[in-house]
Amino acid sequence: QVQLVESGGGLVQAGGSLRLSCAASGTIFSINAMGWYRQAPGKQRELVATITSGGSTDYKDSVKGRFTISRDNARNTVYLQMNSLKPEDTAVYYCAVNGVRDRLFSPPRDYWGQGTQVTVSS
Repeated sequence: QVQLVESGGGLVQAGGSLRLSCAASGTIFSINAMGWYRQAPGKQRELVATITSGGSTDYKDSVKGRFTISRDNARNTVYLQMNSLKPEDTAVYYCAVNGVRDRLFSPPRDYWGQGTQVTVSS
């Protein structure tokens, strides 16, 4: 079993910055992709950014140039640096890890974090 612990959410004024962290713990041999999703009230959960084990990244169009995803493979941790925040970025942000193996040929599994609230005031 893998646990994801998120931190770094909070309240910030428009134009401000926040950095989210998500650390995966447990028996982990490898992780394929790590990413961040968000869900605003009354809306569906949406992909914000992902990063593969090799460092390839992908972003939602509306956050390109403002958000940066990174990961520390040695620590099984993924980060989301959010700059120039806007009120429309307000949401619960969820960490997700894809393709987690606890040994070389084990079946891959996916896990979600519990979510952290990000609120951007205008």
